[in-house]
Amino acid sequence: MFLFKTKRLRIEKVQLEDVSFIFDLVNSKGWLKYIGDRNVRTNEDAAQYIQTNMIDNYKKQGFGFFKMVLSETNQAIGICGFAKRDYLEHADIGFGLLPEFEGKGYAYEASISMLNYGEKHWQINPVYAITSLENERSQRLLQKLGLHKKGIISPDGEEKLCLFSTE
Repeated sequence: MFLFKTKRLRIEKVQLEDVSFIFDLVNSKGWLKYIGDRNVRTNEDAAQYIQTNMIDNYKKQGFGFFKMVLSETNQAIGICGFAKRDYLEHADIGFGLLPEFEGKGYAYEASISMLNYGEKHWQINPVYAITSLENERSQRLLQKLGLHKKGIISPDGEEKLCLFSTE
């Protein structure tokens, strides 16, 4: 069951059966560099990560992160969606792709549709986004999506993050 379709993708809920995909995604070079190590070392860790960070959020908030699936091949290639973080006033959009699918427009395709879906179905507006200071590709994508750099935040008192907003 999918949430919505784009030209090349189906956006679907992440399920416990997606452990190997999530394991590969959260341990990919770009994820570790720009998003951070989530200590997912086993399939059991991946299952717990899915339950806590995705399935529980669908139930608690009505939204969360969803997998991007290629319509032609049914292959999961990344995630896109919203988080509601304690340190941000509004929900923020995020995305991540397996390395072999980066730079092909999939993150933009999923994210622009997710922004529209989020506003229409979950009344998410305005939307925030955060990136590491070094993640210039994500910053360019956020600007292409219509978000504007709002400033620098440091939610844990140490790491500095760029904050973007649709307002």
